[in-house]
Amino acid sequence: MDMINQQIDKNESSGSIASSAKFKALLKNNGALVALIVLLIINAIFTPHFFAMQTFYINMTQVAPIAIVAIGMCLVIASGNGGIDISVGSVLALAGALAPMVFMSEFGLNNPGIAIALAIVLPLLVATSCGLFNGFLVGHYRIQPMIATLILFISGRGIAQLLTNGDIQTFNNDFFQYLGTGRLFGIPIQAVILIIIALFVSWIIKTSKFGRYLLAVGGNDKAAFLCGLPTFKVKLIAYGFCGFCAGMAGLFTTAMNSASDANTAGLLMELDGISAAVVGGTVMMGGKAPVIGAVIGALVIQMMTYTLLANGISDSAAMIAKAAIIIGAIYLQLKNKQKH
Repeated sequence: MDMINQQIDKNESSGSIASSAKFKALLKNNGALVALIVLLIINAIFTPHFFAMQTFYINMTQVAPIAIVAIGMCLVIASGNGGIDISVGSVLALAGALAPMVFMSEFGLNNPGIAIALAIVLPLLVATSCGLFNGFLVGHYRIQPMIATLILFISGRGIAQLLTNGDIQTFNNDFFQYLGTGRLFGIPIQAVILIIIALFVSWIIKTSKFGRYLLAVGGNDKAAFLCGLPTFKVKLIAYGFCGFCAGMAGLFTTAMNSASDANTAGLLMELDGISAAVVGGTVMMGGKAPVIGAVIGALVIQMMTYTLLANGISDSAAMIAKAAIIIGAIYLQLKNKQKH
């Protein structure tokens, strides 16, 4: 009888250890999702009118620019070699400034249909070119990414301010403003575009040759080069796409505000993008590109900010909370690295 009881105790102990291990694995692999669920529960209990549709629209429109920049940042970080792009805020401001200049020009007034198309395509082309410029410096000349992207971090906003003379451009154009305020089947158009881009990029990473190359280059740049992988092209595409994402975020922001302000648009966006990517599971050492995780990370950052502000806590405290989340995410990364 004693032996049976001992065996039962042993089985219960083993089951408890297994459950604990599963819980730890769940937190490790889905930390951002767990954090998001916790924040939703907290808001459901403490935040008035949290489930109102207006609250949903506000959060989705505010998170979309951060999330789309986080997707681009995720690919840049995954490319390795200390990959990072601190110019996204300035590129966002540049793209946002260019769009109204097109449809508010004399050509735009005479050709409104063509002008709206150009107001979307031209800023995206310029933003992508900025990203390709960063990728060229990093991939071809092997310049440290933070130094390479520092060029456009400084000059990008300067160019935007020069083009607009530092003035705020206000406008009233229903077609362009649809990018910021429109809805498709009741869902903000920004969120729809974000979901499409996130799913498409995630599919590319998981199934395409480029995805395999990106993770290989990010895991070990030199080994990938010696194996004959096109490391330069991989970095060029990653940084170019990050520029595209910054440009799209610039269009979202300008359309949502019905104005472009080259002085303030995209300020600290690079930090929000990096934060969202890291919280979503992107490893700063490279070699991992959890695109959907980056979007969830952006939702965590947005929900944390909204939770604090909605409950009367200052914006300064929200910034400290963001920093705490990043510290926690990096700590978990370092801890996992030490185990391996």
